[in-house]
Amino acid sequence: MSSRPAPLIPPRVRALLGRVPLLVPLVRFVRRLSAKDRNLLIALVAVTLLIGVLDAEVSAYWFSPSLLILVTLIGGLQLRLRSLVVLLCTVALSLSYMEAVRRVGNIGPGFLITMCFTAVLAWLMARTRGKLGVQGLRGDAMLLELRDRLKRQSELPPFPKEWGGKVVLKQAGGSSFGGDFVVSLREGDNVEMAVVDVSGKGVDAGTRALMLSGTFGGLLGSVDDFLAACNTYLHRQLGDEGFVTAVHLTLDLSTGAYTITSAGHPPVVKFDAGTGTWRVSTAKGVVLGVVPDLHCEADRGVLRKGDALMLFTDGLIEQPGRDIDAGLDRLLGEAERLLPSGFRDRARQLVQSMTSGHNDDCALVLIWRQ
Repeated sequence: MSSRPAPLIPPRVRALLGRVPLLVPLVRFVRRLSAKDRNLLIALVAVTLLIGVLDAEVSAYWFSPSLLILVTLIGGLQLRLRSLVVLLCTVALSLSYMEAVRRVGNIGPGFLITMCFTAVLAWLMARTRGKLGVQGLRGDAMLLELRDRLKRQSELPPFPKEWGGKVVLKQAGGSSFGGDFVVSLREGDNVEMAVVDVSGKGVDAGTRALMLSGTFGGLLGSVDDFLAACNTYLHRQLGDEGFVTAVHLTLDLSTGAYTITSAGHPPVVKFDAGTGTWRVSTAKGVVLGVVPDLHCEADRGVLRKGDALMLFTDGLIEQPGRDIDAGLDRLLGEAERLLPSGFRDRARQLVQSMTSGHNDDCALVLIWRQ
């Protein structure tokens, strides 16, 4: 038969603590905590009290009150909010004991301000983690995992040697999250991709982009009319979630035939290798989620050897105080100057050239036939 584990608090000690009226609620509270939270709280409380005693009785040089700042930060990162309150009360008790025993004023106003700031910071961290239901740095790890998934989803599928593709994403403020994303899929010789722009920019739009990228990625290749299905999904959502624009491209790698549909998105432009010029697509439609039934005017054509298609979001051509048509003209001018010398190598340079001087999310996709 397996032996029962020894209790965390010996019976005699528990009986002694039970005789102190003020400690009874505290003991009951600690017993209700989860094992991990309870063990860490007991350890941090013990360390806090030990620092206070050693500072007051042994040496304030080796056991400085500043060590309690580190203990508070550990509590803010690992403990739940109610457990952190217990730890903060213990820290205050330890500091009071240090000052009462030594009576030399070794705890100055500067340290108290730093300690209070650290306590508030720890409380905010614990409260945020409590809302997420995670402990430690798991919340940050979840965001990093979502970011990596979004980046992987934005990668284009492998193309045959006579085709090439390049995706460039730039988020506002250098953030890892933004409102512009790309989803793509290849089945045999058929390629589908969509460039999506969520209202807002940076981290504010990033949460919606993370959610919609999964939804739109699941719809891609699963429905006959991709933008209509996306519109139906967004129209069912409750509340004011802002607008979403998107452009959808289907491409046959064997023939080069393509179809472009757009929903309130900047126009796709095509490079004609025969004339060396860029042509603006005629595809157009209403912003997603505004009307229940979406009708888009498609643009069809064929990519021949040397031709290219460029899909982008309005962050690439839109600048405060300037008309969007002027931004499109500038983009075509920069494309004529940079891209003929190499689509893959010049794509990022084109984005940097167009976005210098303003801060906004932008996405660029180049598809070419070699």
